Amino acid sequence: TGAQQSATVANPVPGASTDLLPRFQLEPEDVYIVKNKAVSLACRATPATQIYFKCNGEWVHQADHVTQHSTDRGTGLPVMEVRIEVTRQQVEKIFGLEEYWCQCVAWSSSGTTKSQKAFVRIAYLRKNFEQEPTAREVSIEQGIVLPCRPPEGIPPAEVEWLRNEELVDPALDANVYVTPEHSLVLRQARLADTANYTCVAKNIVARRRSASAAITVYVNGGWSTWTQWSGCSTSCGRGWQKRSRTCTNPTPLNGGAFCEGQNVQKTACTTLCPVDGAWSEWSKWSVCGAECTHWRSRECSEPAPRNGGRDCHGPELDTHNCTSELCSHAAPGAEDVALYVGLVAVAVCLVLLLLVGVLVYCRKKGGLDADVADSSILTAGFQPVSIKPSKADNPGLLTIQPDLSTTTMTYQGSLCPRQDGPAKLQLPNGHLLSPLGAGRHTLHHSSPATEGADFVARLSTQSYFRSLPRGNTNMAYGTFNFLGGRLMIPNTGISLLIPPDAIPRGKIYEVYLTLHKQEEVRLPLAGCQTLLSPIVSCGPPGVLLTRPAILAMGHCVEASAENWSIRLKKQSCEGTWEDVLQLGAEPCTELYYCQLEAQACYIFTEQLGRFALVGESLSMAASKRLKLVLFAPAACPSLEYNIRVYCLSDTQDVLKEVIQLEKQLGGQLIGTPRVLHFKDSYHNLRLSIHDMPSSLWKSKLLASYQEIPFYHIWSGLQPFLHCTFTLERLSPSTCELACKIWVWQVEGDGQSFTVNFNIAKDTRFSDWLVPDSEVGAPALVGPSAFKIPFLIRQKIISSLDPPGTRGADWRMLAQKLNLDSHLSFFASKPSPTAMILNLWEARHFPNGNLSQLAAAVAEVGKQDGALFAVSEAEC
Repeated sequence: TGAQQSATVANPVPGASTDLLPRFQLEPEDVYIVKNKAVSLACRATPATQIYFKCNGEWVHQADHVTQHSTDRGTGLPVMEVRIEVTRQQVEKIFGLEEYWCQCVAWSSSGTTKSQKAFVRIAYLRKNFEQEPTAREVSIEQGIVLPCRPPEGIPPAEVEWLRNEELVDPALDANVYVTPEHSLVLRQARLADTANYTCVAKNIVARRRSASAAITVYVNGGWSTWTQWSGCSTSCGRGWQKRSRTCTNPTPLNGGAFCEGQNVQKTACTTLCPVDGAWSEWSKWSVCGAECTHWRSRECSEPAPRNGGRDCHGPELDTHNCTSELCSHAAPGAEDVALYVGLVAVAVCLVLLLLVGVLVYCRKKGGLDADVADSSILTAGFQPVSIKPSKADNPGLLTIQPDLSTTTMTYQGSLCPRQDGPAKLQLPNGHLLSPLGAGRHTLHHSSPATEGADFVARLSTQSYFRSLPRGNTNMAYGTFNFLGGRLMIPNTGISLLIPPDAIPRGKIYEVYLTLHKQEEVRLPLAGCQTLLSPIVSCGPPGVLLTRPAILAMGHCVEASAENWSIRLKKQSCEGTWEDVLQLGAEPCTELYYCQLEAQACYIFTEQLGRFALVGESLSMAASKRLKLVLFAPAACPSLEYNIRVYCLSDTQDVLKEVIQLEKQLGGQLIGTPRVLHFKDSYHNLRLSIHDMPSSLWKSKLLASYQEIPFYHIWSGLQPFLHCTFTLERLSPSTCELACKIWVWQVEGDGQSFTVNFNIAKDTRFSDWLVPDSEVGAPALVGPSAFKIPFLIRQKIISSLDPPGTRGADWRMLAQKLNLDSHLSFFASKPSPTAMILNLWEARHFPNGNLSQLAAAVAEVGKQDGALFAVSEAEC
């Protein structure tokens, strides 16, 4: 075996190493420098005659390489392995945003091969937490959220929680979970959850502990059920009776409030006095009978015994012999005969009556059957007929197909250019914006949607990846070419439209769209400034666009020029926020433009990045829209019940986050969300509860109302502001709740919620609470992302971009679509019509009405007599 191996090494396969490029068996990997310890990078390739490292574009000195030669036993090809060491001082010499990287280059007689780049980062973990948990006292079964934002570090710190110095494991306790933002959530507080909680952050450098937060779970006392009423204190006449209860359901613990109210109730009672019975007077004696006796009687009725009184004692019938001459004895035989004759006569009469009754019954029964039969025949025609809808897959049914052509028809006939006029818009016979017919035009694109894992893996090598949110719920991404496309974050109203030809032909870009939670990004606000929109990132930064993309997102401002100064802010590469556009003023740059509408804004940008809409109030009449939403637990095992009233910025992304949070906490929606206009008047927001049935419910709120401070709401940086109303039902059998909750700003108008709610029912979130009209995939590429067919779009652009007679060009189209206030912006672009159509696509996808757009384009054409003519013959 040894001889064979040496022969293999000495005589490799002819030409095996002379016509092969080097292949890496080991490539350098990303490493972290901990403190001042140097790190080692290695690579191995076969067949290779030389291997050298290149770091940040410069070759590493040959003397710094440690080289080892060997031979691959399987192929007999030479193997070369090279190692270098990188120190902290080398990495710190690199300034700016670029990271330190190294790469191997291997040579063979056939050429060179480069390895992957390995990034060398200096690991650290700062000492101070960005946010630490705070001590709290909560009622039992109430939800608890302990926030924790770990110190900044590379690699990012992992977070774990300690309860009384013992690790909290959500896998072992279903009542506990840790959010992606590292907050510890207790769904329902238990007495065992009373403890000291510590947030621990750690990475390869160090381990940091936050200040401990003491959580005290208290139990407010609750009354037991009332005992039965005691007996009346007197046995005759007026008295009193009582019942009692104890504060043991539950007993107050850990400083919980003692039961309010009385533990003993008394009420007046009246007991009827007993009346003993007494005899009435004796009646007169009866006539002397055949037995020579007569009798008399009396009753126990003067008075009769009542209310437990005693009955009369003694006989109620008195019998005596009568020995007068009136007493005589008749012959017994004659009396017996008379008696027997009478009995026979009575029996004969009864038999005759029975026979008559049987005959009448039989006749009536026969007649009733006939009537019933006739009645069933007459009433058969009035039986209800069940009409069921026909099934779609039943070929035997005749159905009327809808005439789809009439739904988008805006005119009849064909528009034809005159021979002496410029042929600007040659419309085919048919609908202006109908889909292209089969076989006419075909648009091809081969840019499939990027897989999430590969996309995130590529992003992780970029420096800006650290500031992006983790997870896919608030992120959309895709691969795009010159055909453009669209990214959407579901249920948020946030989308990014990349119009056709915005990406240069031959280029393919991987683009992402992310929604940041407001606690993740530090947006400095000064004076009366307030955040009016979500914070949204689109990238990657530095990508080259030849036409503006359109970023759509919601806002919560009631805009007016005299009340607001609204600015579009963008975060620079250094992390500072800059004003790039002031709405309503002349733009100082052509890179950005913003179309502000009632509920949403549309940002035209040629540079992708991180954006937010910030406003500064100019008067106390400036107002923001708040969305008021009510939630309560789905089940109420105890007598206590909590209603949470959220005061949110009126944007879809915040409402989505609250719905997800309440689903985790076991909450359910009650009532209908309302909109409240919150003014810059420096007055707080007040909430109160009214009109509860006092016999069934009572409020445990000591004050008559609750308040949310003005600046907490006005800044817009605290997304989940809410108040909790703790109610108590007086009986476990009470399941119905009816009340009103008032929400108003001091010295301002308010909103009321009429709450009618059944605790025993499992109410789910309503469908309307998902305010998302964006159907389809989060990433749409090419023609599927647009309502207007590509070639029809190109015809409209080429027809309306050149100036027309009497203004029959893109300017009139903007007027028809109510966009004439933006003519200066459209005119600054090479194709104004393309800007108008792009904005129409961003505003109306996916439910845009193409018929209205077609009618607007047709009206523009009719304004220029030299442009179009209607041929009746062709019609």
